Amino acid sequence: MRLLLDTHLAFWWQTGDDRLGDEARRLIESAVEQILVSRVSFWELAIKAGIGKLRIDLPTFAGQVEAMGFAWLSIENAHILQLSALPIFTDHKDPFDRLLVAQSLSEPLILLTKDAKLARYGTTVRLV
Repeated sequence: MRLLLDTHLAFWWQTGDDRLGDEARRLIESAVEQILVSRVSFWELAIKAGIGKLRIDLPTFAGQVEAMGFAWLSIENAHILQLSALPIFTDHKDPFDRLLVAQSLSEPLILLTKDAKLARYGTTVRLV
């Protein structure tokens, strides 16, 4: 199973945050296939850092993704085309989340997340 980490899970993994949870930790540690972090997440973290919503050392985060054995997932045209086909829910319009879902659908990958609102996008989303 190839896993795509939602932004918060990738951040919590690196920082050792307890909010990651046991199930997410177990899935990441036991993954026999690829674990990916999307460039979408890096972009989201950069924006949040830039507006003062999050404190993060972006160069360290980027370096740690590969040092931990994870791979980067680039944003491809197929992901954007999949994004345009996603339903829009009135209570969830986050563009970063939607692009992560689109990536999970078009690759396909299992998107690990704590965000219950993402579960309605389909079987490629797994709540942990």
